[in-house]
Amino acid sequence: MSPPAAPPRPTPTLAIALLSVAAFASAANMRVTDPLLVQLATEFGTTIGGASIVATAFLFANGVFVLVHGPFGDRYGKMPVVTIACIGAALCCLLSALAMSLGILTLARFLTGVASSAIIPLAIAWVGDNVSYERRQAMLARFLTGQTLGLMTGAALGGAIGDWLGWRSVFWVLAGIYIVAGGALIVVMQARPDVARPGARAQGSMVSQMVRVLRRPWALTVIIVVALEGGAFWGAFTFVGADLHQRFGLGFAAIGLAVAAFGAGGFLYVIMAHRLVRLLGERGLCIWGGTGLGVAFAGMALAPSAEVEFAAIVLSGVSFYMLHNTLQVHGTQMAPEARGSGLALFALCLFLGQAVGVPIAAPIVDRWGAPPVFWAAAIFLPLLAFWFAHALRRRGA
Repeated sequence: MSPPAAPPRPTPTLAIALLSVAAFASAANMRVTDPLLVQLATEFGTTIGGASIVATAFLFANGVFVLVHGPFGDRYGKMPVVTIACIGAALCCLLSALAMSLGILTLARFLTGVASSAIIPLAIAWVGDNVSYERRQAMLARFLTGQTLGLMTGAALGGAIGDWLGWRSVFWVLAGIYIVAGGALIVVMQARPDVARPGARAQGSMVSQMVRVLRRPWALTVIIVVALEGGAFWGAFTFVGADLHQRFGLGFAAIGLAVAAFGAGGFLYVIMAHRLVRLLGERGLCIWGGTGLGVAFAGMALAPSAEVEFAAIVLSGVSFYMLHNTLQVHGTQMAPEARGSGLALFALCLFLGQAVGVPIAAPIVDRWGAPPVFWAAAIFLPLLAFWFAHALRRRGA
């Protein structure tokens, strides 16, 4: 049986475009510290693994506090909550720019994660409320334009501006991007109040809504897979910049551009998404995405030059979004009556997976370098993708 279609509400193109801009700001902030780890370690007198606490703190907060934002979005409107989150994240970025110790910077990154955690999950939930299931994967792929460009810009921003003007300047720029995104959303809500109204709400408390989601076997499958995907992928990919510096001697600006190649790969998927969905279907996207991730991480581990690792990074971007976009579509349908709460659980598991994966990988990187964690990802991610493809086939049958 096909999943029920979303209510036939009009889909304002401008609203989706502005939510994509907000996702751009959030995604740029998400990966901006990756190419800065070496600089932060030098600034605060610690190891690369020790400096990675700033990434862990952001990712942990970004996952946990979405549990608050999701039900708030269901109750008060997803777009107003996204707008408030943009303004709050801007203030926290200013605190990061002023941090005088690793502890203060870690706290500032944690608070940024708290504010930023509302943006992408609630934007995806808003699309789920307003776009039918048959059109949703292609529409979410277009929405991903902002997110993938943010990943590209965030890594390049962290590397280039951090190299030229110092790492503090990176957070001043990010604050400005958030303010622009939040201001644009305020303008569009004033012009179109209907886009800010909440959809139909599920009955019961936040906890009862989430318990009902977790009792659904398919929802439980989706969130377990996304948690494992987040831990395995980002636990390895976070250290790509450090690997390029240690093995190939790349400068911070070059590292930023190389890490941004992941976003370029994601953007390639966005361009091809409509055709790929028709050609491969959901199961095919998972199988080919998992295969591509295995090849990409093996390529990073074996790379004899920075150019080869750069190509592997691009492949990882295409392959990751083939798998993850499919998971996102099923995430929007876990609880149609409470998409904010459902996507909150989805995002929680994704970001907790990342927050666990990075500290597990950090001591391995400090002792043996990044290639061992690349190999672990190259083996595990294809197995996970193949298993989810098998689960999709069983569910369809």
